[in-house]
Amino acid sequence: MMDEIKKKFQEIRKENPRSSGLGVFMLMIGRLLSILSRLLAAKVYLRNCVKVGKFVTVHGKPLIQANGTIIIEDRVAIWSIFERTKLLVKATGTLRIGYGSRVNGTHIAVAGNVTIGKFVRIAPYTLILDSDFHDLADHTAEGKKGNIVIEDHVWVASRVTILKGVTVGEGSVIAAGAVVTKDVPPYSVVAGVPAKVIKRIKPQLVEEVAD
Repeated sequence: MMDEIKKKFQEIRKENPRSSGLGVFMLMIGRLLSILSRLLAAKVYLRNCVKVGKFVTVHGKPLIQANGTIIIEDRVAIWSIFERTKLLVKATGTLRIGYGSRVNGTHIAVAGNVTIGKFVRIAPYTLILDSDFHDLADHTAEGKKGNIVIEDHVWVASRVTILKGVTVGEGSVIAAGAVVTKDVPPYSVVAGVPAKVIKRIKPQLVEEVAD
């Protein structure tokens, strides 16, 4: 913990080179109070989750319906900037969010299984739906379900829709507004409706960003 505080102090000093030592200290206190409030918010909003790891933070006011199983690993950030994050898990559903991931203004509806890996970034207005909710022929009947897996180091841009039965490969990027209906290969950029591969990414570039 002390090492992280020292690191944060050095970051603030670099960001504010003209500030005196006292000024940097006061900025540091403000940052620490902000972090503390987000840690406390996580305790309140995520209290019904099966597991909440260490240093999980909540910024804003998410809507959490944990009728099923929600597992949140260490250092996950759940933000509600621009849009309110909504995690809606039915009694039959399981949602897992991996280490160091950040979900901001995202709507995730889970009837089966949705797994989000480590260091994933999901932007506002994104929809992740593992069920059709309604049958195509009989709209009063339950629709088809299919597990969703978003692997490590994925970046999902704004207004993306990820539908049932999809695996998003490690290190990939989903461009804004894309509708993902099929698996996304690792280390690729997909865009469009439906989403298609438009570019490949070198794995080492993703690793450098993750560090």
